[in-house]
Amino acid sequence: MSPHSSHERLGLLLGFVGMAIFGGTLPATRIAVSAIDPIALTALRTAIAGLCSLALLIVLRRPLPPRKLWFQLVVAMLCVSIMFPFLMALAVQTVDASHGGVVMGALPIATALVAVLITHERPKPLFWVASFAGAALVVAFALRQGGGSFSAGDLLLFAAVAVSAIGYAFSGRLTAVMPGWEVISWVLVIALPISLPAAALTLPADLSHIPLKPWLALFYVAVFSQWIGFFAWNAGMAMGGIARVSQVQLLQPFITFALAASFNGETITPQIVLFAAAVVATVAISTWTRRRESPAVQG
Repeated sequence: MSPHSSHERLGLLLGFVGMAIFGGTLPATRIAVSAIDPIALTALRTAIAGLCSLALLIVLRRPLPPRKLWFQLVVAMLCVSIMFPFLMALAVQTVDASHGGVVMGALPIATALVAVLITHERPKPLFWVASFAGAALVVAFALRQGGGSFSAGDLLLFAAVAVSAIGYAFSGRLTAVMPGWEVISWVLVIALPISLPAAALTLPADLSHIPLKPWLALFYVAVFSQWIGFFAWNAGMAMGGIARVSQVQLLQPFITFALAASFNGETITPQIVLFAAAVVATVAISTWTRRRESPAVQG
């Protein structure tokens, strides 16, 4: 096995770890919004993760990112730290976590499309065939479950897919010049002037009325979904390529199904298993294809 191939395989493995962590986001968010307002939940998860990030950056004495990177960091911050968690929190008030997991299955192809627009990645045609097939499968599943139509929760989730794809692509691009853990940490620190005041203003007046389970769910989405998961995810995209590693996320709906069944009492049907097997096949095909070499940049 060549060093380049081993590098890409490790990138795919790291991407899988990040994806598995993200798979718990919808079930945990659905538990959290049962007792915490979506605005408060978004502010609290981003503020907690931001304070953790600030502490880590200070301890490791990391310098400020170069000024030329700040636009990309701000775009990533708005997308992955504010808009995505807020849209998702609103959506899961009206749809099950498992249903949301299927809709979020469209994220890999959306991320790949954004990557093509902002980077020099150009996957081969077979990669796109497999990617569109996987996305079509999860969309068909969502339509089948919804009786042929999308609800307001679906529309919120599709909006979440769009902003998340932009955030993932920009943060993935930044990993070319700094470690993945540092990218998400700076993204969250930049969000602190927004998240901290918002958390203070929206914090529930009587915290004693919030059960333990929503607090644990808040801890998960703040520390794992919002922060630690990106350590592995961003590193994976840097090593394996944004467009390719993003396809691993086609598996995320089925991680979400398993967790939703365990923690939210939702039911896994044979239909879910069949769709999971089909999506795994498209992921395998997409990861076997190799990217074309990036075109040289003319100076």
